Amino acid sequence: MKIDWDKVDHPEVVFDRFPSRRSVVFGTKGIVSASQPLAVEAGLEILRKGGNAADAAVATSAALNVTEPCSCGIGGDAFCLFYDAKTKTVKALNGSGRSPRKLTIEHVRQQGITGNSIPASNLNSVTVPGAAAAWVDTVDKLGNGKLSLSEILAPAIRLAEEGAPVSEITGFSWMRSEKLLQTASPNGDEMLINGKAPRPGQVMKLPNLAKTFRSLAEHGKAGYYKGRIAEAIVELIQSKGGVMDLEDLASHDTDFVEPIQYTFNEEVTVYECPPNGQGITALLALGILDNIGEQGKIKSLLEMEHNSAEYLHVLVESLRLAFADSQYYVTDPAVHHIPLEELLSKEYLASRAKLFDPTKVNPNIVHGNPVNSSDTVYFTVADQWGNACSYIQSNYAGFGTGAIPAGCGFTLQNRGSNFNLTPGHPNALEGSKRPYHTIIPAMALKGKELFLSYGVMGGFMQPQGHVQVLLNMLRGFTAQAALDAPRFCISAGSPETQNTQTGAAGDINSEVYFEEGITEDAVDKLRGKRYFFATVLPFVDGYVSEAMGHDARRASGFARGMLGRGQIIQQVVDPSGVRVWVAGSDPRADGHAAAQI
Repeated sequence: MKIDWDKVDHPEVVFDRFPSRRSVVFGTKGIVSASQPLAVEAGLEILRKGGNAADAAVATSAALNVTEPCSCGIGGDAFCLFYDAKTKTVKALNGSGRSPRKLTIEHVRQQGITGNSIPASNLNSVTVPGAAAAWVDTVDKLGNGKLSLSEILAPAIRLAEEGAPVSEITGFSWMRSEKLLQTASPNGDEMLINGKAPRPGQVMKLPNLAKTFRSLAEHGKAGYYKGRIAEAIVELIQSKGGVMDLEDLASHDTDFVEPIQYTFNEEVTVYECPPNGQGITALLALGILDNIGEQGKIKSLLEMEHNSAEYLHVLVESLRLAFADSQYYVTDPAVHHIPLEELLSKEYLASRAKLFDPTKVNPNIVHGNPVNSSDTVYFTVADQWGNACSYIQSNYAGFGTGAIPAGCGFTLQNRGSNFNLTPGHPNALEGSKRPYHTIIPAMALKGKELFLSYGVMGGFMQPQGHVQVLLNMLRGFTAQAALDAPRFCISAGSPETQNTQTGAAGDINSEVYFEEGITEDAVDKLRGKRYFFATVLPFVDGYVSEAMGHDARRASGFARGMLGRGQIIQQVVDPSGVRVWVAGSDPRADGHAAAQI
């Protein structure tokens, strides 16, 4: 069917169906799962040339900047987890940027900002983009040394110069941001065609982005954080009242950090990047779920009916408790101490589990005190040597600020919108500080062997997706079925969705969105509804009230995008002892999984 996009008033209706079933993808060598098919091919190209999972992840990452710039790019940040098959260890990379040194709460107040956060369109929300340095450091420190950065970025450069057809869901997101790109900077035409967003199937060339990639490939970090590109970034931000300067960019670095972990159900150890990322939210929720079971408040979680009201209730409440803590404590650990050990201690998790009521919402969920009382893309790659890379990158809200530095071909992120503008708050805005960060990759091991390299993108949906997808896998779902299964989202809370959502993810007032496929009976029971029944006496009706009290809403059509888009690579061993990679790709995105031959 040919669609005239200029005559479609509501393009989201074209995307109101998502496939409910795909087969998993098997492979014995390398495998890539990503949200865009051409980016998958870029990763496979590097695997075929002898690169390892980290090398291929960078190639996939750069290609996604070309094919899905509405979600990620070299103007944003990146994080990764890397499973080293030789040492059977997990390594973590924090590729997020810091606020400008001179940026203060007082400065943004003087600009007339009265709310609790910097608006997503204000260029003071731009933190130093970390993705470029993350690519360089991923290749240098985690790659196998067989390929240069120029070779690894070559597929993305080719895509940008020759052009790539725009995928369907990406095309809608691009169209939705058309006005933003037109108005955020004088350079919107660099990412538009004749002043308009490209339509699905239309070939989009990004020659200036190719030049940016070439500069990074030829000069390393200096090709981005110094010289022409750095000067263009600073000129644009300062022209809009921002204070970022060349020193802010030149002083940026990537951090290799120790991952945090939690062993769930005495079976699987989940790894996350530590703060300033929100991965601890998933670990807190898993720990609370464990302790709720131990306290006898529910029967075995994995034996409960999948996506029944009772099952969904315990997950929602555990995640709300986890968010209440993470949204208070998560900040830049280089600036403020975060009590990670105490938060993940048995005593503290048990105390949080005691707040769970199996019959209704707890109206008093706030952060605890463990010291005293106790728009994003995710993809994953595995290689023929048994290594795996769990990688995520984002501009934050779609195209971020939508502002394009002259001649650079990418938009600048608005990650600084996650700072709190309340003085004294752990995540309060300060100069040279990393904000609370939503993007999180995940891994899961059984013993020392890799079980899953996986993730689910999408603002505050990410830890919720980590928990739901992991539990699906532990129930015996295939990697694809675990992603296909309908999910819930406690109000996403990103700048793109704040106009439709009233509560933050950890707030009792936050909405919970349930995807199509979760039964009306379950949603009604979660919401609270009277069920009438006939009594033995004629003309007399009785009723029971099942009022759990959730603000339960439906997510259908394109709105299902708030449920996130995930990828999974699972490691299994066949009866002959051969390692087999098993991959799934989320049907809520344009992509797929594909294996190397």
